[in-house]
Amino acid sequence: MTRAETVRFRHNQAILVAAVIAFIGALPLASVGWYFLPVLLVPFAVGVWAWRAGTEADARELRLRALVGQRRVAWERVVELREDARGRAVVRLDDGELLALPGVRGTELPRLVAVTGHTLPGRAT
Repeated sequence: MTRAETVRFRHNQAILVAAVIAFIGALPLASVGWYFLPVLLVPFAVGVWAWRAGTEADARELRLRALVGQRRVAWERVVELREDARGRAVVRLDDGELLALPGVRGTELPRLVAVTGHTLPGRAT
């Protein structure tokens, strides 16, 4: 697969900037004593999550990435793609399991489906 054949969705990168600012803001507290060092873990974890979490799609599969680990879902297992009440993209698998797609909004579903070569019902391409 070439880079052009993969579509990537990530969370807003302003979250990463906020995590860096929070980390810098927590440094004075952490320098008071060693027992405050765990305070630095919170903005660090948020920063890693913002950098890593998201959804990647190509013609073969979806890859859902979180703070730790990833899950691969073959397109053959996907029964339904839809938008939930909060505007997030959700996929229903053939076994009935619902998965939220990290970083994908419901309005971006046509872009997600376009990489597969298929179209969404009711839409002309």
